[in-house]
Amino acid sequence: MNILITGVGGFIASQIANRFISEDYHVIGVDDFSGGKRDNVPAGVDLIEGDLAEQETINKLPSDCSLILHLAGQSSGEMSFDDPIMDLRKNSISTLNLIKYGINIGAKKLVFASSVSIYGSVGDRQLLESDVSDPSSCYGVSKLAAEGYLRIYSQRLPYVNMRMFNVYGPGQDLDNLRQGMVSIYVAQAVRGGNIHVKGSLDRFRDYVFIDDVVEAWFRASTFENVKNVSLNLGTGVRTSVQQLLDIIKSELPQTKWYAEGNTLGDQFGHYSNNDRLKKVLEMNEFTRLAEGMKKFVFWANK
Repeated sequence: MNILITGVGGFIASQIANRFISEDYHVIGVDDFSGGKRDNVPAGVDLIEGDLAEQETINKLPSDCSLILHLAGQSSGEMSFDDPIMDLRKNSISTLNLIKYGINIGAKKLVFASSVSIYGSVGDRQLLESDVSDPSSCYGVSKLAAEGYLRIYSQRLPYVNMRMFNVYGPGQDLDNLRQGMVSIYVAQAVRGGNIHVKGSLDRFRDYVFIDDVVEAWFRASTFENVKNVSLNLGTGVRTSVQQLLDIIKSELPQTKWYAEGNTLGDQFGHYSNNDRLKKVLEMNEFTRLAEGMKKFVFWANK
């Protein structure tokens, strides 16, 4: 079976592509490498280079892909304020173009990399997929708009919105210090031993390990009965920034940190209610943060 994976040079999409290749799928990958890296693209992927917000790139896509896994896009809340029009193009226009493409070729499903950022500022409670969305960043707005387009066209192209929480793990880009709280902290700890925390140490997140993310994407894509649904892709565990720092220090004892400044559009806290995901994807266990961080730090420190 031919499947299309966008953003295939990125941290998450490249590992999802590897999983599908191991299951004997034929993967066509797309990336403009504005964020991803060529070295990440797995062997065996048929690569198309281009920006999916441009019709020229859409015209290059094959006409026989059964599944579309859309992970390309701008994925930093902080950077979305630098150029919100670019953010809109990368996250919303690209999705609308892929919806039109998927309908034209008769694809079975489009699985979309959405984000916890669509919810905005919330209280100290588990987030449900049914909660009202009120994004705090341009990034959250563009992801929510993409979800809206998918819903509008759902009778012609079924979708799954994967609302990913804080993904971390081996393979993450340690050179990008504006995206990915865990990778930023680990990079600073490994390279200088001093972590700059932007915001309160009382903030909290739901950290989900890359292996669990890959498994969830594989199931959401291949389970035929999973369609026209949004899923919180998180562990359901509330972890404060202070707790995360303590875990990093347990792996890298020389680590120090200081809190200064904040990040524009940052959410104070969020963690998932993942009951729906566990039910429809039949996933009941997730990697504990201490275990996942041990693997991540070992990889980063090599």
